[in-house]
Amino acid sequence: MLQMIKRRGLGALLAATAVVPVAGCSAVTADSNPSVATPEPTVPFDAADPATWVLPIEGYLPSDSERKQISQARKILVGDCMKRFGFSWKPAPELPRLGPKTLVDWRYGIHDMALAEQRGYKPAAAEQEAYDKAVKVGATDITTGSDAETWALQGGAPKVGDEPVPEGGCVGEADRKIADGSITAEAAQQVSNEAFIQSQQHPDVVEAFKAWSACMKKSGFDYARPLDASDDPRFGTREVTPLEIRTATADIACRESTRVARIWFDTEVAIQKETIESRPEQLNEERESLDAAVKKAADVVAGS
Repeated sequence: MLQMIKRRGLGALLAATAVVPVAGCSAVTADSNPSVATPEPTVPFDAADPATWVLPIEGYLPSDSERKQISQARKILVGDCMKRFGFSWKPAPELPRLGPKTLVDWRYGIHDMALAEQRGYKPAAAEQEAYDKAVKVGATDITTGSDAETWALQGGAPKVGDEPVPEGGCVGEADRKIADGSITAEAAQQVSNEAFIQSQQHPDVVEAFKAWSACMKKSGFDYARPLDASDDPRFGTREVTPLEIRTATADIACRESTRVARIWFDTEVAIQKETIESRPEQLNEERESLDAAVKKAADVVAGS
């Protein structure tokens, strides 16, 4: 159960793919026989650690480094644009990572027994403290809040002073300089979301859920599916209760004995592969757009 605080300020360029994947991607080309992008794991595979598992669709989603490259370039371009209007705009600082480290890390539930014994379903205390501190210091863009600055940043007026305002303001101008069109990887995110839902209906996963549920009942907990436990409203507060710790540790013990996470992952891998092979053209187009945007972003950062 993540205790997350939403950021305000400059919106994320890749908001539709908010989760951070572990992999980079191979180049793809669209032709009569479209190739399939293959994720390149950045850490060795460990069957016992879901944080090292990689899903096929990650070949089409922006990697952590790609996301950061685009974000950095965007901030540079927006800042340069704002200077034309006489404003010293500063973007919100990046918040520390909180919770899952990869797309798969907590996708099927928690798996770190040592952490669960201390924090139940919540992130590590040090991570939460660093995150909360960063939010308290300031997680919003630094602006004067004036109408003129807002118009320059986001649009809404033809001019600010004698300077014409670009369509969508400096944010819109920055986005256009990085990408000719959308780079939200919507098709890839759709594949990821749909496969996650479909996998839960597969007979193998249904049986794994039943086995996990039966195991939990032996420990005195009544949940039908693994994520029902972590989503229990009783664990939605910042306080880590003894009940939450008992539930989380029993949850992990049952996961290990039933192999529910690995069965679920293997099933989703198969579903994603089949879906990707049925629609490579659209996914490849998105990947090519993302590759082009990353290259432009790298040029902006290098030029700064």
